[in-house]
Amino acid sequence: MMKHPLNNVIAIATIVSAAVFASCSTTSKLGADDILYTGVKKLNVTTPVGEKLATGLKPQLNTAVAVPPNGLKVMGVNLPVPVGLWVYNHIDADSKGIKKWVYNKFSQQPVLVADVRPEVRVKMLDELMDNNGYFHASASYSLVQGKNKKKAKIRYDVNAGSPFLIDTVYMLPDTCHLYHVIDSVASRSKYLRAGERYCTDSLSKERIVITNVLRNRGYYFFRPDYIEYLADSTINRGRIALALSIARNVPSQAVRRYRVGEITTRIYRNQGGGVPDTTETPRGTIIRMMPSRLRDNLIPGSITFREGRTFSVRDMNRTQSNLSRLGIFSGIEINAVPDTTGRSDVLDVNIDCTFDTPLEASVEVNASSKSNSYLGPGITLGLSNRNMFGGGELFNVSLTGTYEWQTGKRSERSSVFNSYEVGITTSLSFPRLLAPRFIPRSRWAVNWTRLSLNADLLNRPHYFKLAQFNTSIAYDWQVSRHVTNTLTLFKLTYTNLMKTTPVFDSIMDANKAIAQSFRSQFIPQLMYSYTYDRAFDRDNTLNVQLTAQEAGNLFWCIYQACGKHGEKELFGTPFSQFVKGTTQVVYGRGLGRGQWLVSRVAVGAAHAYGNASEVPYSEQFYCGGANSVRAFTVRSIGPGSYRAPADQVNGYFDQTGTFKFEANVEYRFPIIGPLHGALFLDAGNVWLLKNDPQRPGGQLRGSTFFKDLALGTGLGLRLDISMLVVRGDLGIGIHAPYETGRSGYYNMTSFKNSLAFHLAIGYPF
Repeated sequence: MMKHPLNNVIAIATIVSAAVFASCSTTSKLGADDILYTGVKKLNVTTPVGEKLATGLKPQLNTAVAVPPNGLKVMGVNLPVPVGLWVYNHIDADSKGIKKWVYNKFSQQPVLVADVRPEVRVKMLDELMDNNGYFHASASYSLVQGKNKKKAKIRYDVNAGSPFLIDTVYMLPDTCHLYHVIDSVASRSKYLRAGERYCTDSLSKERIVITNVLRNRGYYFFRPDYIEYLADSTINRGRIALALSIARNVPSQAVRRYRVGEITTRIYRNQGGGVPDTTETPRGTIIRMMPSRLRDNLIPGSITFREGRTFSVRDMNRTQSNLSRLGIFSGIEINAVPDTTGRSDVLDVNIDCTFDTPLEASVEVNASSKSNSYLGPGITLGLSNRNMFGGGELFNVSLTGTYEWQTGKRSERSSVFNSYEVGITTSLSFPRLLAPRFIPRSRWAVNWTRLSLNADLLNRPHYFKLAQFNTSIAYDWQVSRHVTNTLTLFKLTYTNLMKTTPVFDSIMDANKAIAQSFRSQFIPQLMYSYTYDRAFDRDNTLNVQLTAQEAGNLFWCIYQACGKHGEKELFGTPFSQFVKGTTQVVYGRGLGRGQWLVSRVAVGAAHAYGNASEVPYSEQFYCGGANSVRAFTVRSIGPGSYRAPADQVNGYFDQTGTFKFEANVEYRFPIIGPLHGALFLDAGNVWLLKNDPQRPGGQLRGSTFFKDLALGTGLGLRLDISMLVVRGDLGIGIHAPYETGRSGYYNMTSFKNSLAFHLAIGYPF
């Protein structure tokens, strides 16, 4: 007979009620000698007076004893709510119906103190202390029980004592090249020296450092475990004498120094098959399956091996990286094998590459988010050719259409409208610099020459329709692993204000400076950007971006030399003339357990002169939005303390400037699985370098700089799904740079009006 659904609801409600109100019942099924484990009470580490525990050791000790008690697991994370234990104690395993389902779904066996095995944890603590030089340390545990003696937390105590320090390091006898290299690297080590704390992890890292050097000096088969340390603590009390040695029974090939033998590269077709064609080059033999399209010097230019030179793993990695950066292969495999002709100190190099599919079409339907807080659906149709002329050239053409609306809080005077944008972009990239020799070439990274052509139509209903065309040639090259340079040798942009509305015209009539920046014009530019991106270790990252650009100066000089005075034109249209520079520094500091503190400072300035009285609107700075001061919507603050009159609802267009300063601090932390949280503090604004009577308070002045900084805080959520990060930030205004009618630093009109929500793709910085 089927039960009424109401009975199931009552059953679930009864179970939940029993779980909530009967806390002591979580021990009802325990045996007489069983004790329920409820977590770690404390891990207490005692050190001698005046001494501190070694940095980084406490987290290792915490990990050794971190056994989670019974809890509710959500998306792989244990929450401190023992629902499964309650179900285990209140429902029988042989129950029927909904109770059976609840038991199978949620029940959890109790975690007992005996399961945690604290005596084993104590041995792990002792071992960790020994590995870190605390040979006199001792660990113990005790149970901490409350009124219910069937439950207990575990307290761990560690008496550290003083760590042992390295006293002397004895090197290997300098009797062969292998020993000489090992001694040379060890003598330069920052750790293998007197006074450093004995630590097995540090010793292991030094073995890896030595091995990496050896493998780049011809000892390809050498491994870290072939290096041993002999430690003696009996010579000096509390000190360790270290002696380097080579392990016994090391294979003969591991201590042999190899040279590069024959280099053979095989190029396979994507479809398989083909007729082999062999070519001899200074970088070895190239065998490719024909028919295939490949420039003769492309593969040799990517190979860093040289026959007869000392074999180096670095050359293997660089060759792999160079071939991968060409973007034309789906698979690359490099192997080093002993020479087959009997030469015992030679390694032949075999490189196998398989072509990727040359043509690729793509259709992307997505939600686009821009730095100016516009969000909306978009579609992109793309076509790419990875090897257009056989030299690794990458050709792309894409059609893009988006429909956007603005995110963030809008005040009663903000412009509220949706827009659409359509555009076509084509680019042709060459994996080499088609440039004069004064531009430095990197030997270990692929350099790129990029040609692009773009057309874009932007429609802002009720205001204007703007068409923009640009073409450019740019060079990308690296001078080191962390430094990337981009030189845009020439970029020509043509902006045409195709259509305006009476409302927009009235705005332009009211402010001639803004109208000048919106005019139809050419923007001929030269740009250079420098990027330094480095992770110093797992917990310290730094990104520095510097950009300098100029527009119109070359054309102005040519016209001036030809005797042309007054406003100068290009194809009958005025061209802009200005200089612009921006700097951004982002520093990230890891705080452990997925937590990060990320700081950002950004400064920019632009100045128009000569053939233009104003910097083009597209090149001016603005503040606010999803990637800026998030307590304010885009272009709702600045310049300076200026604010459009309350009756001018279209103040959006004059909220730009020629100087910008922003500073942000964001604390990022994991919540559950791919869901992360953030707390942030933002400050910034834009100013005018030239005084504009129509925008009083907008000019940059040192006396009012800090007062003009908008300040906001807030919190956010990030859904980090593989390569995609969806971000929602709620900004809370603290200080507005303009007059709000309220006195004091906190001058927001109300808490509700100080809120701004932004939905975006990717991290803000």
